[in-house]
Amino acid sequence: MGSVGISFGSPTSGQGFDVSTTVSQIVANLQAVETPWQNQLTTLQSEDTALTGMGTDLSSLSTALSSLNSFDGAFGVMEGSSSDNSVVALTNATSAAVAGSHTMVVSQLAQTYSYASGNLGASDTLSGSLTIGGQTITISDGTATDSNGNTIPQNNTLSTLASYINDGDYGVQANVSTDASGSELTLLSDTSGAAGAVTIDSSQLEDSTTGDLVTITQAQEGQDAEFSVDGVSMNSTSNTVSTAIPGVTMQLLSAAPTETVQVEITNDNTDVESAVSTFVSAYNTVVGDINTQEGDTSSGTAEPLYGNPSMALLQEQLQEALTFTQTSGAITSLAQLGITVNNDGTLSLDTTTLDSALSSNFQDAMNFFQNSSSYTSFGANLTTTLSNLGNSGPDGLIYLALEQDSSQESGLNANISSENSSISTQQSQLTTELNEANYTLEEIPTELQSVNELYSAITGYDENPEG
Repeated sequence: MGSVGISFGSPTSGQGFDVSTTVSQIVANLQAVETPWQNQLTTLQSEDTALTGMGTDLSSLSTALSSLNSFDGAFGVMEGSSSDNSVVALTNATSAAVAGSHTMVVSQLAQTYSYASGNLGASDTLSGSLTIGGQTITISDGTATDSNGNTIPQNNTLSTLASYINDGDYGVQANVSTDASGSELTLLSDTSGAAGAVTIDSSQLEDSTTGDLVTITQAQEGQDAEFSVDGVSMNSTSNTVSTAIPGVTMQLLSAAPTETVQVEITNDNTDVESAVSTFVSAYNTVVGDINTQEGDTSSGTAEPLYGNPSMALLQEQLQEALTFTQTSGAITSLAQLGITVNNDGTLSLDTTTLDSALSSNFQDAMNFFQNSSSYTSFGANLTTTLSNLGNSGPDGLIYLALEQDSSQESGLNANISSENSSISTQQSQLTTELNEANYTLEEIPTELQSVNELYSAITGYDENPEG
C-alpha cells in the first residue's frame, strides 16, 4: 500500500492546504485493499458469462435431441399418398400409422338428411306452429314459444324462425336462402349418415300473408359412406374417415365402385434427416464452446474457464454418452446412421448413409433414439447425461458451477461493501480533522500579528516601524 504525505506549505503563510485533494488521495490509498477482490469478481463474472452461454447451448442440444426421442417428434411424422385424390385424399398420418400399402374401393359417399320448405314471399310472415324432433315451436303475435313454455320476442318471419331454431337444441341447423322466386327455409340434420333422420311436422305452419300452409319436405335422404379397405367392407356416417387405417385420416370425395385406389403410407425420412442434422449442429456448438475455453482470448489471456474442472467433466461425460453402444436392434451406434466424430470432437453427418439406414431400418433407427422399457437406448442415455450437465437445478453441472460462483461473488461483494462503509467513515473523520488543521494554519498569521502588537505595547519596540 502506498503512502500519502500532507504538504502544509509555509506555516506562517496563511494559505493552508487543499483538504479535498488530500482526503481523496488518502481514500484512494485505502481503497487499494479492494483491488484483489474486484479482480476476483471480474474473473468470476467472466466465468458466469461463459457458463451461462454453455448452459444455453446444452439446452438447445437437449431440445434437438427431444425431436428425435419424442414419440410425437420427427420419427412420428408419416407420409401418405393416394393414387386418385379425386376419390380418396389423405389429410393426416400420425405416429400410430404403420408404413404399408392398402387398396380401397369407395362405392357410396355419406349424405346428411336435409329438409326444405316451398318458396314464400321474401316479406311474408308466419303463424301457427312447427314441430321438429318432437319439440313444437308456436308462432303468433310476434312471439316464438317452444313446447317447454319458453318464449322469445320475434318478428314472425322465416329469418327469425331460423335464428330461433339455431339458438335452440332441435337437432338441425336452419338457413334461409332468397332468390328472385322468394325465400326458402332449409333444415340440415346435425347428425350425418343414415342415422340422422329428423321428424319434421309443418302441418300447422301457415304463411299469414297468403293464408297458405307452409310445407316442409325431405330434400335429401341421409346415408352412410360405404367402402372397402384391403377387401374388408366398412361404412362411416361421415366422409371424413379416421378409423379405417390406424393413424390415418382420409377424405372420401367421390363414389367410384369400379375403381381400386392405392393408398401408400410411408415413413418421412426427410423430417428425420432434418432433425438429425439439427442435432449434429447443436452438438457441435457445445463442443465448440468447450474447445474455445481450452485456449486464449484474442488479447492473449486465458479464456475464463481454462483449466476449470467442470469443463473437463463436461467433456468426459459427453464423450462417454456419444460412444454409448445400444444392446438391441440393428442400429446400435451413431456410425450406422452416418454420424462420425472428428479429431476436434465435433460430428460429421453423411446424409447418404443416414437415408440408406432409414430406408432399410427405420424402426430400429427410431428405437435407437427413443425410450424402451426393455433396454437403454442411445437417446435415453444421452438425455440423462444432458440433464446432469445442464443449467437446471438442483444437480446440473452448469447449475452447480454457477451456484458456486454466486456464493463466492456474494462473499466478495460483502467484503467490498464492508470496506467501503469503513472507508466512508474514515473519510468523514479525515475531512473534519483536516478542515480543523487547515483552519488553524490559516489563522497563524493573524495570531502572530496579535503577538507582535502585544510585544510592542509592552516593550515599546516596533518590529515594523513606519519610515
